[in-house]
Amino acid sequence: MEFTSAASQQRYADLVAKAHQTVVGLDFDGVLSPIVEDPTEAHIHTDAPQLLVDLSDLVLAVAVVTGRPARQVLALGGLDEVGDAIGDHGKELFVFGQYGNERWSSTQRRVISPRPPHGLSTFERELPALLRRSGAGEAFVEEKGLAVAVHTRRLDDAGDAFERLLGPMSELALSHGLIVEPGRNVIEVRSDGQHKGHAVRTLASEQGAGGFLFAGDDLGDVEAFEAVAELREEGLATLLVCAASDEQSALLPLADVVVPGPDGVMALLRQFVSDAAD
Repeated sequence: MEFTSAASQQRYADLVAKAHQTVVGLDFDGVLSPIVEDPTEAHIHTDAPQLLVDLSDLVLAVAVVTGRPARQVLALGGLDEVGDAIGDHGKELFVFGQYGNERWSSTQRRVISPRPPHGLSTFERELPALLRRSGAGEAFVEEKGLAVAVHTRRLDDAGDAFERLLGPMSELALSHGLIVEPGRNVIEVRSDGQHKGHAVRTLASEQGAGGFLFAGDDLGDVEAFEAVAELREEGLATLLVCAASDEQSALLPLADVVVPGPDGVMALLRQFVSDAAD
């Protein structure tokens, strides 16, 4: 892992000292799982299940905070089983899906979700025509229930298609009272007013956290990073981890630690577990 400053290195040491008071929040895609062409095949890193269990032994709580639907992440990550193992250790695993709109925990065992936002169904009906007009008719459309995402990664001109679509999709979303969330060759449309920063705040408050570690990789994690930075100003020990890629750099200026993708996240968590256990 690469610390971005001497202050960041001290933040890591402070968080290790407060591990038992710390909440660990982790994005899924690009952090716990690799970015792949087919988002339905983004399975969790092979080292992650056991690491999450080991981590839960030492910290206050572990949470997966993702833009994906909670049920999808539970399946791709085998998180039901991970939650069982964490429960055997007297701890709880949380999943905040769709930017915090959905919630699941290993004790409640059901996904709590609101109704789809007004205007989303109309947007989805109009989307295919927009994709054809933009020369991206073959883009993969992922319907999430509370949002819809258009992936350009499979297209031959993935980057150009992304740029062509961003403006028209933003205009169409706005006309239906929705917002766009650009990501790594993906544009997501959802309701305004809910983001990962709210999930961070909820976890910190409900758990009575004295520390917070958050790891992310994309634009959708900016609000979570900002919320953790605010917790730092309030006196919590914190650490912001960027799982870096060639596709996105928005988190780099905000991060305390930069690691190479999911492999790097696994290495950092392994080191944190080792240092906190000493």
